[in-house]
Amino acid sequence: MAEADIEQPHGHHMDPATEYSSSKLGMWLFLGTEILLFGGLFAAYAIFHARFPEMFYEQHLELNRTMGAINTCVLIFSSLTMAMGVSAIKLGRQKTAAILILITIICGLTFGVIKYFEYSAKFSHHIYPDTSIFFSLYFLMTGLHMIHVFIGLGILAVVFVLTLKGKFDAKYNTPIEMGGLYWHLVDLIWIYLFPLLYLIG
Repeated sequence: MAEADIEQPHGHHMDPATEYSSSKLGMWLFLGTEILLFGGLFAAYAIFHARFPEMFYEQHLELNRTMGAINTCVLIFSSLTMAMGVSAIKLGRQKTAAILILITIICGLTFGVIKYFEYSAKFSHHIYPDTSIFFSLYFLMTGLHMIHVFIGLGILAVVFVLTLKGKFDAKYNTPIEMGGLYWHLVDLIWIYLFPLLYLIG
């Protein structure tokens, strides 16, 4: 059998170091496009806020600052547990990594539940995306962020199952690290959204 046909550990034909480098470059390029996307929304926010500062200030008072603050703490904590999970798998601690990834998933679900109640409260008060420029931006930015949360949860769910099956260890853990990078982006975006939308003035 030719050497090139010999299957690498974990069912991969690509050298782990090469796969890691390629995956990380691809992920950073993807994250760059995501940052540009939200950067455009942040720019639109800045322009309209400069034109209608009084409206933005008055209408931001309709947002639930407590729920926003709790969700911020939840995501920051989830980013910590994800980072710890990546560190754990690099040390070969599969069970610990799986537990930490699960905690991260639970935090993401908690964020979604809180956001659901927040949206429900807005709708019950007849506040919709077409209510004003401020709420159009609010629902667009937080809604797009929520989509990223769902995508991140899907990625982490797959990584969690594969970790339980022993697919990752100290030598091969690229998918976990890439999933962690994506989740950190989700966290970072919210850290910018919270003060922009909830702490105006």
